[in-house]
Amino acid sequence: MKEFSVTVLGSSAAVATDDRNLTSHLINHCNSLFLIDCGEGTQFRLRELRVRTNRIKNIFISHLHGDHFFGLIGLLSTMHLMRRTEEIKVYGPPLLEDIIRLQLKASETSLSYSLIFIETQSEGEEVIYDDGRLTVSSIPLKHRIPTTGFIFREKLQPRHINKEAVDRFGVPIIFYSSLTKGMDFIADDGEIIPNGVLTNPPDIPRTYAFISDTVYNEDIVDSIMGCDLLYHESTFSHDLQHAAHDKMHSTNVQAATIAKLAGAKRLMLGHFSARYDDLSAMLSEAKKTFNETIVAEEGVAIYI
Repeated sequence: MKEFSVTVLGSSAAVATDDRNLTSHLINHCNSLFLIDCGEGTQFRLRELRVRTNRIKNIFISHLHGDHFFGLIGLLSTMHLMRRTEEIKVYGPPLLEDIIRLQLKASETSLSYSLIFIETQSEGEEVIYDDGRLTVSSIPLKHRIPTTGFIFREKLQPRHINKEAVDRFGVPIIFYSSLTKGMDFIADDGEIIPNGVLTNPPDIPRTYAFISDTVYNEDIVDSIMGCDLLYHESTFSHDLQHAAHDKMHSTNVQAATIAKLAGAKRLMLGHFSARYDDLSAMLSEAKKTFNETIVAEEGVAIYI
């Protein structure tokens, strides 16, 4: 099975701490790299992990609170200084392009590469990326300003050729394509060799859901149903649920409840308030509602 992983580059909310940067996730799908959000410190974490930023071709920004995108202009500028030539697509709220273009204009910077903006909307789910193997959809969240989550869904791929079987039955290579599409093979003597004998089932498609800043919101459950890994913000522990509601954020138990309702396989908590140095109590509390819960650890790749 090909790689599908998530590396947390930042897990703090609002302000960075001594050991937690601001929100950013790096997705590796079949060696294609995607960036979700770009808080301050993102490019430094990428350097620490020896990630070649030229491999990042698509950047998704959930909303325009500074802890989610203030690192973007710095990263784009560094790519320019490194003489990048390949285009970058940035997906985010409509005002994002105006903000970045103004910063480039003010610094009299003419990028060495094409920068393409794709506007997201926060009214309904929308597919915003599709490369034939993977789609990325935006879904509306409930926060103080327009905010979207992002869902990375693998597409069902063709069946796998069983090399031992096709060799045994003498199937010519020219028929391999039809086999991967589920067709049987008819030998020269008229014998029908069932497709299931000559191929193996495709890999089960995997899903990663990134739920950025949001108040507790069961409306998202249908969109993330059955996801393999759910990242859900958990700014506060549950004793501060009233503060979470007032600030339109979520608690650890609320995140765990969403994971349970959605039938997620695993939950990753993140976007922690700087008031929490030790996250063990927050994790233990969430696990009482949804046992398959982990906390975001920066620099650690989670494989899906």
